[in-house]
Amino acid sequence: MKLLEIHQSLPTSRPSYIYVIAEVGINHNGDLEIAKKLIKMAKDAGCDAVKFQKRDLEIVYGSAILEQPRESPWGNTQRAQKEALEFGAAEYKILRDYCRDLEIDFSASAWDSNSLEFLDDFELSFQKVASALATKVDFLEEVAKRKLITLLSLGMCSLEQADTALEIFKKHGCPVIPMHCVSTYPTPEADLNLSQIEMLRNRYNLNVGYSGHEASVSPSLVAASLGAAVIERHITIDRSMYGSDQAASLEKEGIDNLVSVIRKIPEYFGTSEKVPSEDELAVAKKLRYWE
Repeated sequence: MKLLEIHQSLPTSRPSYIYVIAEVGINHNGDLEIAKKLIKMAKDAGCDAVKFQKRDLEIVYGSAILEQPRESPWGNTQRAQKEALEFGAAEYKILRDYCRDLEIDFSASAWDSNSLEFLDDFELSFQKVASALATKVDFLEEVAKRKLITLLSLGMCSLEQADTALEIFKKHGCPVIPMHCVSTYPTPEADLNLSQIEMLRNRYNLNVGYSGHEASVSPSLVAASLGAAVIERHITIDRSMYGSDQAASLEKEGIDNLVSVIRKIPEYFGTSEKVPSEDELAVAKKLRYWE
C-alpha cells in the first residue's frame, strides 16, 4: 500500500497496513557505497521506503556559521563537515535509480526552497517536512503547492502551530499525513508522549504517523499498536560511526526486528467480534467435559 492510499483511507486506530520508512538522512557520511548499503539493508528488512536529506548550506546555516571551527574527518570547519555530507545531482540520480532497481520508494526532505526545487527533478515517492521547518509558513506553502503526498513532522510544535501548518496543506488540496515526533536525539523514552498519536488522529480526522528518535525498537511498535499508519526510523550501519544522528538510529538487527513485528500487528488485532473460532470449538469439546 502506498502513502496516498493510507491518506485516503478512513482514519483508524487499527490500520490494515503500516508503511515503514528507513531514514538514511546523512548517516551515509558522504559515502555513496554506504548509502547504497543502507538502502539494501532497508529493502532486506522489508521497509517500504528510504529517505535522505537535502540542504543548501548557505541558506540553512549561512557563511558565519559555516566558517566556524569544527573538527571532523573532513576538515576543521563547519563548512568542511557539512559539505562532505551533501550529495549532488549525480549521486541522487544513482540512489534514485538504485531504489527503483530494488523496488523500494525513494524520497528526501528538503530543508530550504533551493533544495525543494533540486528534488523536483527526482520524482520523489512522497515529500517530507522536517519538524524544524513545520513553522516556516512560506516554505510550507511551496511544499503544499506541489500537491505530492506529504509527511509533516510536528516535533517542537504547539497545537496552534500544528493547526496552522495543516491548514496550509488543506488550502492547497495537498494530501498530508501528520507525524508525531519528539525532536531530541536520542529521545528519552519518558518523553515520547505516544498518546499524541490518538490526539492528532482525532483532532485532524487524518491517519497519522510516528517519526521516532529513540534508541530502542519497542516504542515504535507501541506507536504502531496505537494506530500509527506510518513509522519512520533512522538507520545506520553502526551507531558508533561519526555523526549526530547515529546514536538515535537502528542498526540492521533493530530495523529487521522492527519491521518483522510491525507486519504482524494488523493480524494481531483480528476482529472485535466475540465468536469462538472453529479451532476453539474443537478444544472446547475436549475440555468442557460437562457439555
